[in-house]
Amino acid sequence: MNNKESGRVWLVGAGPSDPGLFTLKGKRVLSEAEVVVYDALVGQGIMSMIPDSAEKINVGKRSSHHTLPQEEISELLAQKAKEGKRVVRLKGGDPFLFGRGGEEIEVLLREKIPFEVVPGVTSALSVPAYQGIPVTHRDFCSSLHIITGHKRAGESYDIDFEALVRTRGTLVFLMGVAALGEICQGLIEAGMSPEVPAALLMRGTTAGQRRIVATVGTLREETERQGACTPAIIVVGEVCALSEQFSWYEKQPLGGVKVLLTRPKELISETAAKLRAKGAEVLELPAIRTERIPDNKRLAQAFARLSVYQWIVFTSPTGVRIFFEEMADREIDCRVLGGVKFAVIGNGTRKALAERGFYADLMPEIFDAAHLGKALAEAAKMNDRSGASEMKRILIPRAAAGSQELIEEIGDAFSVDDVPTYETLTETDFYVDLKKEFAEGTIDYAMFTSASTVRGFAAATPGLDYARVRAVCIGRQTEAAAASLGMHTFTAEQASIDSLIERLCQAVENRKTEDYGQGIREDDGYAGI
Repeated sequence: MNNKESGRVWLVGAGPSDPGLFTLKGKRVLSEAEVVVYDALVGQGIMSMIPDSAEKINVGKRSSHHTLPQEEISELLAQKAKEGKRVVRLKGGDPFLFGRGGEEIEVLLREKIPFEVVPGVTSALSVPAYQGIPVTHRDFCSSLHIITGHKRAGESYDIDFEALVRTRGTLVFLMGVAALGEICQGLIEAGMSPEVPAALLMRGTTAGQRRIVATVGTLREETERQGACTPAIIVVGEVCALSEQFSWYEKQPLGGVKVLLTRPKELISETAAKLRAKGAEVLELPAIRTERIPDNKRLAQAFARLSVYQWIVFTSPTGVRIFFEEMADREIDCRVLGGVKFAVIGNGTRKALAERGFYADLMPEIFDAAHLGKALAEAAKMNDRSGASEMKRILIPRAAAGSQELIEEIGDAFSVDDVPTYETLTETDFYVDLKKEFAEGTIDYAMFTSASTVRGFAAATPGLDYARVRAVCIGRQTEAAAASLGMHTFTAEQASIDSLIERLCQAVENRKTEDYGQGIREDDGYAGI
């Protein structure tokens, strides 16, 4: 139980959106938070880092739309800290760059609440960088000026446009989309040439980022023609002319692609990292979670006779983890496994086993339950031909809802102890409106690593038009589950994460090189492989 003295507030800058730009200190502080008070501009990738145990309070500040007035937000921080909580005030960008962090600190000081500030990467620098615009360049300018473009309704700008023009530096206006025309007109009236390059940069560092590059004299007209969306920033200066030459983000294999990842939370990070390394924006929303079966008497019985098993078979990394956690909890020495052989379903499971100091004796060429069962049956036949006479007994510690194909293919080759060690449960508490995301087409693909992740996703999204979902599936059972809902499926050649990502890259490349028109695009991938 916390006491009043332990309460503290951290003002944490979340950066522009890309979780790769979140600071290490910010991530550590967030992982320890008990209360998180967050803004609308905090990226989805950062939101996925909030601990499940933390109280989440959305104060959703956008221009002209405030869930709570600033004064009430400041008082809320103080109130939660007085309850003895570790409170994180999570802000898009940096807390002190037009983030009103100073106003919140004034209240904390008045209430004698201890606080810390964790700076964040500002959109004024990061968004132009992701759009190929260096805010300074020795051939064009030697200064940078960051200005708030926000003003109160009915009031004129309190900006010295003439002073800004005289600097001849790069100008970055934050929160100024609604007043784009007034800003450009103010600069021109202050003496800036209408031919100076200017850009509107939208949804920077996300898969949906866009840029409109024109001039100070034509940017408003060009924006009206092409259409604008928020959040966005305005950049004015000669450096804007470099955007096409210096652009890099969208040129990555998965640049401009947003992927929904549905794996269980404990397995999601490595897959997300591989996708981000190829340029994808990753939305981490585990559709299922796993829980150990408590007081597992059947597993206890299996542990009591480990010496009778020839083989122990693992069908998932989770199965490996829970098996060895149960052994540790019961203080069972791993040396009792010295005479046992291990079979695994695929590379991920093999890696999880190797991390515990054991190496797989058998892994099928095709990573699914049926081929694992066939390989085990063949191993039993070879054992018979060698003249061995010991009892053929096998232990399979796995999910309660494990595939029966494994047991069917093993047949009578072994006496099988199929022992459930964990339950697979559906996650339904999402912080993202998936129906809206798919309806608006902002999620390009959903990645499924098991039929259970498909079922969990479906349970969490009743009423979703699944025909809008492009499902990248790890195997035929997963594909069948997705196709039964009407999803368009793309199936990996092998049941591995690397093969799954490769299949995604192929699908994306097909979309880039063919003219698909509007809406869901038809290609060979929809039928699977």
